[in-house]
Amino acid sequence: MLDRDVFELLLSPWYLGLLGLCVGSFLNVVIYRLPVMMRRGWLDDCQQQLAATDELQDLLRLSPAQAQAVADGVLPVRQALDALPPLGLVMPRSRCPHCGHQLRWHENLPVLGWLRLGGKCASCKAPISLRYPCVELLTGLLFLGIGWTVGPQFAALLYCGFAAALVALAGIDWDTTYLPDSITQPLLWAGLVAAAAGMLPVSLQSSLIGAVVGYLSLWSIYWVFKLLTGKEGMGYGDFKLLAGLGAWLGWQMIVPIALLASVIGAAVGVYLKVSGGLREGRYVPFGPFLAGGGLTVLLIGPRTVMAWLGLPG
Repeated sequence: MLDRDVFELLLSPWYLGLLGLCVGSFLNVVIYRLPVMMRRGWLDDCQQQLAATDELQDLLRLSPAQAQAVADGVLPVRQALDALPPLGLVMPRSRCPHCGHQLRWHENLPVLGWLRLGGKCASCKAPISLRYPCVELLTGLLFLGIGWTVGPQFAALLYCGFAAALVALAGIDWDTTYLPDSITQPLLWAGLVAAAAGMLPVSLQSSLIGAVVGYLSLWSIYWVFKLLTGKEGMGYGDFKLLAGLGAWLGWQMIVPIALLASVIGAAVGVYLKVSGGLREGRYVPFGPFLAGGGLTVLLIGPRTVMAWLGLPG
């Protein structure tokens, strides 16, 4: 068992902030690679379905010759997928996307590596996006803030994991408009399990109601909007994300999170539209603002937010 003083030191804001910088470096990998891995998986699934001649004949009423022609047509997709190098979240090691230079350990140091390189690849001098150190710095500041708000207890470590998942989801959704089930669903269940085990300052009842209310509130808005306009105003990933936020923060925080996300999202959307930053046919994803609303509530403190709303703590 760790000595209590050592335990409190390791969970102090400054140690958590350093941990956050390192975790942020990994989150950059997740934000970039996970959507690519998802797309590869979708293509592989599609190829396998289209290559199943028996199913094509049964479902589409194709003749054997027609089904075989479809299967032969997708063969180049299979070959191209097989020719791709393996890709995971851990391997291969990070490389420059321009020249393939493999980053050395000191080039991968959070924030410092980018500064030392002057924001350019050590080999080809191609620019390295400023977003990489920003994600690392943001994650470090979030971990530090959580350590400050929650205090030196195990819940702080859990909430750091919660924050890391939200940073990854926000980055992926902003880039691709995807909110991967591989993150949203574990986020939801982890919140419920942690509440049930008494590891969070949220009761199981509040966590469970928060998950249900979070999901159903956006699900209802989605269907009302679709019935009125015939268009989809958001994706199912947003429902799951707000359900996860409710599970971690309690049902009382659903309204503050939604209000924060809506106000900030609307302001950013108007700015992008006016400035021409929003490409034609694209929309501003809601996930980053939901994540931002959840993190804001966490850092302010749910009890403080409840006091502002006049609710009993």
